Amino acid sequence: MAKLKMAKLRSQTDSKRQVLLYPGEDGYFVAEVPSLPGCISQGKTREEALINIEEAINLYIEVLLDRGEIVTDDLIEVVSV
Repeated sequence: MAKLKMAKLRSQTDSKRQVLLYPGEDGYFVAEVPSLPGCISQGKTREEALINIEEAINLYIEVLLDRGEIVTDDLIEVVSV
């Protein structure tokens, strides 16, 4: 069972997700994943924020799988208007 869970997790986390990256009011960089509601992280630098959000994505997906919930595809389209 653990091997199946790890295979599913690896499969889900290998796919890329759209991430919003923007400066926060406190000077930190904020990273947010629109396709995973509430999946938000931050970092002192752009690089740190991206490392932190990658970890947050993996943990978010792991929790969904543990609960038997569906991990939705990333269908976010970024459009400038």
